[in-house]
Amino acid sequence: MTFPSSRIPRYAGLDGLRAIAVALVLIYHLFPGTPLRSGFVGVDVFFVVSGFLITSLLLRPTRLGVRRRLVDFWRRRARRLLPALIVVLTVCSTAAWAIGGDVLVGIARQLLGAFTFSYNWAAIAAGSDYFATTAPELFRNVWSLAVEEQFYLLWPLLLPLVLLLPGRWPRVAVAMGAAAGSAWWMSVLAAEDATRAYFGTDSHAFGLLAGIALAFATERMPDAAWMRTRLGQGGVALLGMIGLGTIVFAALLPDTQDAASFPGTLLLASAGSLMTIAAGVMPGSRFGRMLDVAPLRWLGDRSYGVYLWHWPVLVLATAAVAAWEVPGWAVGALALLVTLVSASASYRWIEQPVRRLGFRRSLRAVRARPRSTPAGRFAMLSGLVGCVIAIGGTTAAVASAPAMTASEQSIRDGQQALREAEARRAEQTPAPAPSPVQITGEQVTAVGDSVMLASAPALYERLPGIVVDAEVSRSIWAGAEIVDRLAVSGELRDHVVVALGTNGPVDRSVLKHIADTVGHDRDLILVNAYAPREWIAGVNRDLDAFARGRAGVVVADWSGAISKHPDLLAGDRIHPGSAGGEIFAAVVQRGMDDARKERSTRAALLSWKLWE
Repeated sequence: MTFPSSRIPRYAGLDGLRAIAVALVLIYHLFPGTPLRSGFVGVDVFFVVSGFLITSLLLRPTRLGVRRRLVDFWRRRARRLLPALIVVLTVCSTAAWAIGGDVLVGIARQLLGAFTFSYNWAAIAAGSDYFATTAPELFRNVWSLAVEEQFYLLWPLLLPLVLLLPGRWPRVAVAMGAAAGSAWWMSVLAAEDATRAYFGTDSHAFGLLAGIALAFATERMPDAAWMRTRLGQGGVALLGMIGLGTIVFAALLPDTQDAASFPGTLLLASAGSLMTIAAGVMPGSRFGRMLDVAPLRWLGDRSYGVYLWHWPVLVLATAAVAAWEVPGWAVGALALLVTLVSASASYRWIEQPVRRLGFRRSLRAVRARPRSTPAGRFAMLSGLVGCVIAIGGTTAAVASAPAMTASEQSIRDGQQALREAEARRAEQTPAPAPSPVQITGEQVTAVGDSVMLASAPALYERLPGIVVDAEVSRSIWAGAEIVDRLAVSGELRDHVVVALGTNGPVDRSVLKHIADTVGHDRDLILVNAYAPREWIAGVNRDLDAFARGRAGVVVADWSGAISKHPDLLAGDRIHPGSAGGEIFAAVVQRGMDDARKERSTRAALLSWKLWE
């Protein structure tokens, strides 16, 4: 077999496609209130591009030996990936140490996973939840870099086996078959653990494999000119536009955290990527040159650094302004500005010199710089001081990291309270029927998310005997299923409390389903939400609108109560500590009292009308 020359080819349209991919990820993470609810598909666009580009590189003929070509390939990958990664990890770790608190939790494991390109598997082993808001995970975004680096390591070794197959199309079929198998495996895993499905190299390799298949299909393809003639420039451009439209459409789809998104939405984005790449790299295609317009090419060139910087910068910015009421869009805008500046500086003064000169020649150039000019000596000294601070700050961050975040501690206390309450219920004999005058815990069923879970100790203290069913990252859709199950089993009590607005928008049809299940003979108390999330204001408006004029349904104003005491929340400004939990419990009790008063008022009015 033959291996490539070491220079990576420049394919038209790929820089523009990278720019679009990283823009989707930026919007999704920095501005979560936008319609791009599945903007994370930008990562899968990167996977398809990487699979295509690296395989095309490996398929280029050369006279050099296999061993030398493999070493050269891996050396160039190290030059491309390591400089920016090391800077991001050390600088952001130092900033995290300066800020302190929740952003330091788990940083040792994260750094080890990032430096060894095993972050995805380390996160899975640690039980991390990609979709949870309780742990900031400073370097969570490098999971995808780990998947790609594992691909860079293994694929050059496996490629010779695939090349034993005769002809182009059997190789394409093998790659696409492997991609289908990976996608199927993700769908199986997603039913049990969405994070395992999303992070796993085995279950998330289909984008890379699809790119490999495209590289096999287009390798020295003699009929490329025939395709261009048949399609024409207009047809090629149409293919590319359909591909781009498919990617954007996938990004607009809702994130369901099941097989519909994983792999459904991701496969849709991967298919769009294949069409876009094919249209861009087709010989003589104008579409690729149009996609590489100057602004997109600028961002595409720096997309690796932009992707590395944006997430830790967002986590740090959010932690830094946690004590102030800063709008989410403003935090996102600040993080975007810092990201673009940092990525540009890294690209110019770190990534490109190392990529062009290599590690040894770059170090020699740095050592020679002080002998040139005073400005050079100042830059040299400044760089050394910066390195010492970054390394020292990273070491201090690892040494001072707390065991868990404040919100995780609150949730753990809530889980312990749930276990103790369950044990007490198992030991108790049936209690006498409660007085109809006063609401007691034996009359209350509460269903909620991690905010209710963190408040569970206070709920049990204020309302002994209450049944609390709360979990992390629970949505309103899960609440409907729980209320249905409790109603069928006869365990649904007279007062039903639902607090499920933290993790996403509420749906009116789901609220109606819950209210219908609760029925007219029970009270439904909907607890509104408080969190630095773009959808929270909409959630609270929807809850108010739903309860307005509906008999037996009231809204308990957690948002209004806790907004006066934000210091009683954990660092994420979502989960209450012990004192905040007491406010939550008081809000729930007040909501039940309001429901009882409303029921009494309705009964009095009905009695008066009948008497009249």
